[in-house]
Amino acid sequence: MQLRLEHLNKTYTTKRASVTAVKDVSLDFPDNSIIGIIGKSGAGKSSLLRLASLLETPDRGEVYYDGVRVDHLPKKELNRRRLEIGMIFQNFNLFSSRTAGKNVAFPLELAGWNRRDIDARVKEMLALVGLEDRENSPITTLSGGQKQRVAIARALAPRPNILFCDEATSALDPQTTHEILDLIKKIHAGMNLTVVMITHQMEVVRDACQYVAVVDKGYVIETGAVSDVFRSPRHEITREFLSNIRREEITVDSAIAYLQAQGYEVNKR
Repeated sequence: MQLRLEHLNKTYTTKRASVTAVKDVSLDFPDNSIIGIIGKSGAGKSSLLRLASLLETPDRGEVYYDGVRVDHLPKKELNRRRLEIGMIFQNFNLFSSRTAGKNVAFPLELAGWNRRDIDARVKEMLALVGLEDRENSPITTLSGGQKQRVAIARALAPRPNILFCDEATSALDPQTTHEILDLIKKIHAGMNLTVVMITHQMEVVRDACQYVAVVDKGYVIETGAVSDVFRSPRHEITREFLSNIRREEITVDSAIAYLQAQGYEVNKR
């Protein structure tokens, strides 16, 4: 699916104040790509995701899926369009009262699938994410990484055309983060799927994305292919994100060098 946003604006109003979270945002990315939207806390990236994923309507501006405008749709058409959308979240949003398999089955039940097709699809999706032996496991018995795999399986079960990931690795340790990113890339390569990743971690953009948009104070301040942005960042905020990665890499390299000097055998990932 090709995603295009044109001049999106969104203001949230409370009794005390009004905050414009998204300011005249226009984005246009190739279909079937992995897109990273990065920004600091409060930059507006999650608000932008809610508009792009049709969870909220913009005050002004337009959202297009494959060239068709989809914002401000009638309720029946909006519900149909939402079947084309998969979402995963930082905190998994799974039903603790359901097993892994029944969590994956839930959107299929809502969509009116018959039981035989649901059972087959659940097994297929759990196998895809490496949890074929966990179908009957209570959610409370799973690790964070396993819960996110269940969430991915649930999001993909209805065969969406676009997958939105809202800080999907923020609650995970570094090793599990790598595993989840590798899984998302594998799924992207094997399916006709556009992936939009919301993150505050430039490492996620570097390791998983093909295109990136940098958001600050509600505006998109820089966009382009990841390789181009990493090679020649134009905005100070982008350079700050990149410098944080480089400092981390220097720290890790220094630690490895120290351990090797002490006679330890260290295998770099």
